[in-house]
Amino acid sequence: MERRGLDADGYIEREGSLGRIQPAFAELVAAARGRLVEAYGSRLHSAYLYGSVPRGTARHGVSDLDLLIALHREPADEDRDTAEVLGRGLDQDFPAIDGVGILLYGKERLLSEGERYDLGWFLACLCTPLLGADLAEHLPRYRPDGLLARETNGDLAVLLPRWRARFEAASEPAEFRRMNRFFSRHLVRTAFTLVMPEWGGWTSDLTESAEVFGRYHPERAAQLREAAAVALAPVGDPAVARRYLDDLGPWLAAEYTARHGTKAPRPEA
Repeated sequence: MERRGLDADGYIEREGSLGRIQPAFAELVAAARGRLVEAYGSRLHSAYLYGSVPRGTARHGVSDLDLLIALHREPADEDRDTAEVLGRGLDQDFPAIDGVGILLYGKERLLSEGERYDLGWFLACLCTPLLGADLAEHLPRYRPDGLLARETNGDLAVLLPRWRARFEAASEPAEFRRMNRFFSRHLVRTAFTLVMPEWGGWTSDLTESAEVFGRYHPERAAQLREAAAVALAPVGDPAVARRYLDDLGPWLAAEYTARHGTKAPRPEA
């Protein structure tokens, strides 16, 4: 029987582990662990890996390193500056990766009721413990239902104006490349969670996500397959982002709101 990322009771299984990290990324992860402790000291509650590195699917020189950092208190500007310096240093020192993404939150927000089906789910199901006590021990188990769909990606309509502003401000191919990767990932994951309750499972694989979506919306299947390809091998063509902003993004936002409703408002990160 196909498990579709669920355990025997129908809950989403936690993906990734330190044991799945490929040898090419082992030194990078060890350096990240050491630099996190040095950078945050007693302010650090815990840290987690997510994405392709802990899933064991990272590609040398192509994939990025993704980190979630939980502090004992809400982060201040100093903490965000530290994260930027940390990420830039890891990116410069390790050619195995192409960029570092860091999410930075206080532990109380990660465990809050308002984030239970968004950041809480993300930590409990998609993040691999790297340092400190695992906050997932204080969170419930999750099913791939409509509530999870709404609270994870039910804000695309709110995000699109910000994406457009970012697009209009960009001018360099490197900016468009980063933008295309980010937009593509977000749209593919949103498209997947649109149909996730019907499919009845979870996957973080972008190619599989696009294929699952295409079963329910064949008229948009080709667009999602293209977006998944760009997410994995980003290009610097601004026309890619423009198509997302003019067509796929608005359609997906409207469809999502109609089917799952709108994500509850969150405080700005």
